[in-house]
Amino acid sequence: MANDLNVCSFIGRLGKPVDVRYMASGDAVASFSLAVGSQWKNKAGEKQESTEWVSVSVFGKLAEICGEYLAKGSQVFISGRLKTDKYTASDGTDRYSTKVIAEKMQMLGGKSSGETRERTTAEPERAVDNNFDDDIPF
Repeated sequence: MANDLNVCSFIGRLGKPVDVRYMASGDAVASFSLAVGSQWKNKAGEKQESTEWVSVSVFGKLAEICGEYLAKGSQVFISGRLKTDKYTASDGTDRYSTKVIAEKMQMLGGKSSGETRERTTAEPERAVDNNFDDDIPF
């Protein structure tokens, strides 16, 4: 197994707010779902699209950062490893759940339209000079 590799990377958008919990040890655990789209053309040349939902778990300091800075709709790059858990459903059948254990996260894109940055008192307002009466040499 020394030559095996379990690495996956995704770029997508959060489908809901990040859920941050804390284990008994005090370590943070964050969970969220990531919508990852793909596009292709079928044999007739028509554009096709699909969306896959990827479950993501993050641990430690990175989990706290995700909880603080990511919101529904945020675009992120996630890199980590796949983990499949087995559980027994209420009807007695075995079920499987696969998720990504994120080891790296990079926020992409700008602020969403709902986000605004509050100006601090140390940040002066800049005056804008709209006087274009000067002779422009070109």
